[in-house]
Amino acid sequence: MAGCKRIKQSDHENNLITVDVRSNYPQKELTLQEFMDVEYILLETNDEFLHQGVVLDIGQENIIIKNRINDGDIFIYDRNGKGVRKINRKGQGPGEYSFIFGITLDEENNEMFINDLSKGIMVYDLYGNFIRSFHGFIGAFSMSMHHFDNAHFLFFNDTWMGTEDTPGSSFAIISKEDGSIVKEIKIHYKEIVDRHLTVMANGMSRSVTTTYTPIIPFQDSWIITELSSDTIFMLSQDYSMIPFIVRTPSIHAMNPEIFFSPVVLTDRYYFLQTQRKEYDFKTETGFPSTKLMYDRKEQKIYEYTVINDDYTIKKTIDFPKSTLSRKEIAFWQIIEAHGLVESYEKGELKGKLKEIAATMDEEDNPVIMLIKNKK
Repeated sequence: MAGCKRIKQSDHENNLITVDVRSNYPQKELTLQEFMDVEYILLETNDEFLHQGVVLDIGQENIIIKNRINDGDIFIYDRNGKGVRKINRKGQGPGEYSFIFGITLDEENNEMFINDLSKGIMVYDLYGNFIRSFHGFIGAFSMSMHHFDNAHFLFFNDTWMGTEDTPGSSFAIISKEDGSIVKEIKIHYKEIVDRHLTVMANGMSRSVTTTYTPIIPFQDSWIITELSSDTIFMLSQDYSMIPFIVRTPSIHAMNPEIFFSPVVLTDRYYFLQTQRKEYDFKTETGFPSTKLMYDRKEQKIYEYTVINDDYTIKKTIDFPKSTLSRKEIAFWQIIEAHGLVESYEKGELKGKLKEIAATMDEEDNPVIMLIKNKK
């Protein structure tokens, strides 16, 4: 991007960013297309490829989607949105998955890794043939698995944090072959901060939790966040870590706690969030969030709004709580067909999005909006 350079470790060692999570910052409005490239992919709709899609991973050649309901269907599309095949290996027998928590695509090795809540990691080829499975570092509620290199994943598992007396490691480099730990990535902190809230209601225990992105691929490194730490780190390919952003005040000095984490990172803008540990179980609303953005060029922090310029109205973009494993794709969003057709009929679209919507029916599969770092 013009005016921005690629980030070096020395940049952060000399200019560490500090964010006061209690402060009120000035407002700033950005237009998405001015700092990101946007691609729209219309997913083919036919009798076999009809779903309420959840995008699980996107590679150079393939898109992996499952249904929102746990019916076991996995839909594989090419990058142009054409349906390639549908797979279903759901079951209780050997080589079958029982619940798809997530899928990580490994096109280099022609494999996909299915995170099953009860069976660990189940590995299949792209035709649905079972290859192997493993557990190891994997826990039932592991959250994030990203390509570290051709043979390893950078893995996050918040069930592997140890105890308050002996904090463990939530992050590790694991083998793609058998799940064995190659390197534990330790982030030191005072004590574990529970990100869950639990209450007794009508004799039953209910629990809610904050959601965030523990691993974000960024340029040649990874940004890793442990909510119990006051520092967010940048992890390099040689396993070295440097501080990336520091929060103030310490989370260990707050009641209720305010969680702090990055959401989407670009060359110029770091999009961040705070979440206050509060929840109203009667209205089922909580963890109120503030959207923050650090502008590297101006070296200032703002509260932000991002507008999609492919609409004639002010259509805001909400960044996700999870990212893909590919560094070239910052994030994605699903645009449901019925909403897109309605916007088209109201004259609210322009450009490529308008062209796509003109060909659609409200019962069609959704459009994937890919947001990519500018080349």
